[in-house]
Amino acid sequence: MNHDDFAFEPIRGLPAELPVGEALLWQGSPKWQSLAVRGFHVRKVAVYFVALAFCRIGFGLANGHAASAILTSCAFLLGLGAVAIAVLSLLAYLSGRSTVYSITNRRVLLRHGIAVPMTMNVPFTLVESAGVKTYADGTGEIALKLLPDQRVGYLITWPHLRPGHMTQPQPSFRALSDAKHAADILGAALGNIDVDAASVTAPAHSTATVSCLSAEASEPVAVSSLRPRSAAAA
Repeated sequence: MNHDDFAFEPIRGLPAELPVGEALLWQGSPKWQSLAVRGFHVRKVAVYFVALAFCRIGFGLANGHAASAILTSCAFLLGLGAVAIAVLSLLAYLSGRSTVYSITNRRVLLRHGIAVPMTMNVPFTLVESAGVKTYADGTGEIALKLLPDQRVGYLITWPHLRPGHMTQPQPSFRALSDAKHAADILGAALGNIDVDAASVTAPAHSTATVSCLSAEASEPVAVSSLRPRSAAAA
């Protein structure tokens, strides 16, 4: 029997019905394989354990250890690494399965959380600018730079944050298979939003909002900025 953990949602990915005048423009979820690599760093973990195994071989040979002892140690290290990669991959899969990113004509919403689902509500009036980054595998990420007085909780939002911005976390749509398309929609929405109409409150059942909440090594990829929205305009 199938069981939907999010059957309580009136609209997939949204904690409540949208207010009158607000329309859903786009929804998407992370591609878990890409999230495993760039969010949970399984590739770096694999390299780390392989490097440990080579170090063990070098140390064993330099100290005259028996070949059987060296092989046993290496097998243990590689087995431990395989378990770590499996756990991280499972977390990436579950995170991708439970996450829904949404763009409306007034805000973006991030529903995430494996054990405890939460919805982060980011009205356009709190967004200073946004940027999209694409990767060689066709996936990409959209990061939202919030106004200086806005804060998000790093631990409860990770891994849905732009890497390398811990002091001023930027909520992000991670590992999107259609990042460019989503960025075009978001850019048009940010450029066309009616500021008076954008002053909406979070849905009544939202468990987290940007207004009340207190990156990995860079890769040679193309970065393009979406249309900025200044604090004065908001």
